[in-house]
Amino acid sequence: MERIGLFIDGANVYAAAKRLGWNFDHRKILEHFASMGRLYNAYYYTAIPSSIDDKQKRFIDALTYMGYTVRTKVLKESTDDHGEMHRHANLDVEIVTDLLVASSLYDVAVLLTGDGDFERPAEVLRAQGKRVVVASIPEMTSYELRNAADEYIDFKDIRAAVERPGYRLPSEGRENREQAGGGRELTRPFYMTAAADTDER
Repeated sequence: MERIGLFIDGANVYAAAKRLGWNFDHRKILEHFASMGRLYNAYYYTAIPSSIDDKQKRFIDALTYMGYTVRTKVLKESTDDHGEMHRHANLDVEIVTDLLVASSLYDVAVLLTGDGDFERPAEVLRAQGKRVVVASIPEMTSYELRNAADEYIDFKDIRAAVERPGYRLPSEGRENREQAGGGRELTRPFYMTAAADTDER
């Protein structure tokens, strides 16, 4: 039975969900890809604000309880020439480090990202005899990364297995908030907020 290493680029997966208009159930993601063999480990990479609140901590604790190894990086703030504030964090180094350092412990690397920066790490893993599976959506997946993978999975093809039913995200291009009855604003879970403000490209 093949050993599976699961690596999830949180911001990239959130951006894909936003385009799709439906959300992911992280427990179902874990179960779905673990069913491909025997799960070695599942890593989840996400940015966090410098001051983490209870909701944010609960989300990270929930992922840990599900069985994920969570890697975080604090969002950095910067101001552009127009005086606009931007928050960003890049976890590419953390993802690549785990991919390569742990490579002797898995046979298949499953990457949930479409970021072309992972093309070369994917090629290195294949040269070591590993199988590389990339999962994302075509419109957000670089040609180079897709070409470097052994297998490509479109999230739309596994929707039934990984969707969080009844929980919709505002589609891309719309405001990221909704109004409920009486004007009460529906708040988003932390990982959505963090991911939306994060540019890992």
